[in-house]
Amino acid sequence: MGNEKPNVPVICFVGPKNSGKTTLLEKVIRALSAAGLRVAAVKHDAHDFGIDHAGKDSYRFAAAGADAVLISSATKTALVERHADAVPLEALIARHVRGVDLVLVEGYKSSHFPKIVVHRSATGRPPLDVPDADLVAVASDVPVASSALVVDLDDSEVIAMLLQRIVSNHAAVAGGEGRPETEDVS
Repeated sequence: MGNEKPNVPVICFVGPKNSGKTTLLEKVIRALSAAGLRVAAVKHDAHDFGIDHAGKDSYRFAAAGADAVLISSATKTALVERHADAVPLEALIARHVRGVDLVLVEGYKSSHFPKIVVHRSATGRPPLDVPDADLVAVASDVPVASSALVVDLDDSEVIAMLLQRIVSNHAAVAGGEGRPETEDVS
């Protein structure tokens, strides 16, 4: 498990806590959705998150020992699975993501997927160091030196255009092999 290769582009937004990853992703997802793309979002949580509440039926099923609890309505579905070890991002996408044009990920900075580094000077930390081979762009509120495209942190439209180009290039390349070009998006 973990050797699965997604058949759509996967881009990770990485940076320290409070750098603006979630806000940026929200704006980018809104722009891409408005442009007609179907987007999946994956959020890495370093803690034991909870989406259910004590007393609710699905919570009670998990508390009783269910290893997977699926809750569904007419408009959405959620699955909570227990696992002994961390599941690789590739496996999560292969198992759970269908019918989308692009997967945007918050976190998973150690993955091999292409990344957009999110940098906010107020964090007091330098931009996250990502190997050039994985670096697509840097979104920053201050000028930074980078071998990749540097975009203003508040310019979600440029980032959305970059991602649209990546989706288009991916569709044009047989089997999705290779790194799409990212120049000239502004």
